[in-house]
Amino acid sequence: MTSSVLLYSGVRIMEENKIKVLIVEDEAKLARFVELELKHEGYDVVIAENGRAAIEKFYESSPDIMLLDLMLPELNGMEVCRRIRKESDIPIIMITAKGETMDKIAGLDSGADDYITKPFVIEELLARIRAAMRRSTMDKPSAESDILTLKNLTVDISRRTVKLDDNEIELTKREFDLLAYLIKNKNIVITREQILNRVWGYDYFGETNIVDVYIRYLRTKIDDKYGVKFIHTIRGVGYFAKDEEQDN
Repeated sequence: MTSSVLLYSGVRIMEENKIKVLIVEDEAKLARFVELELKHEGYDVVIAENGRAAIEKFYESSPDIMLLDLMLPELNGMEVCRRIRKESDIPIIMITAKGETMDKIAGLDSGADDYITKPFVIEELLARIRAAMRRSTMDKPSAESDILTLKNLTVDISRRTVKLDDNEIELTKREFDLLAYLIKNKNIVITREQILNRVWGYDYFGETNIVDVYIRYLRTKIDDKYGVKFIHTIRGVGYFAKDEEQDN
């Protein structure tokens, strides 16, 4: 790589530090349009036209972020996302023509970090990419906070695992991030807006009730399944994770 300087979102950076974006899109015209816009903004771009090609390009190019269409030939976007999540935590933005809330939740539940609905304006897509990259940088764990505990629940941030005693609990990426945030702030009531800002990001444009949906997911997988009560609700305010020393 050369060491020439270019302008990226108002910041001068070295060319070897360009962010690599993998676009997975079977509509050739749309893929080309997004490619040109991203290159104009200083990104490096790789394109895959179907789900199987997406997996191959992921291993070949080691992208920093993925723009993933939901409806794809070979493998659909959700399956691609699930497979990538087994190997990597790179930011994934799901691109879909579907606008229903449950379709969006299904995309996030498969491991996507964000979604954008077609048709979209390129400025919004660029904003979501910048937000996803910021969150990715912020989420890198420090050595001192790799292990979080709440009663007999253990969360390993670096390995992204959750255990209740000896029982391993499988969570999606978003569920894991939400649980970790609650435990980091255990015994502190956190508002829905605070959760949205920290877990979904300041640039999140979706419905605020998605917090309630994911709290319900966590309760189903942990509280209800094991007969415990870790996550508590303060009606009209928000949620908190209650530690044992606060129990009566």
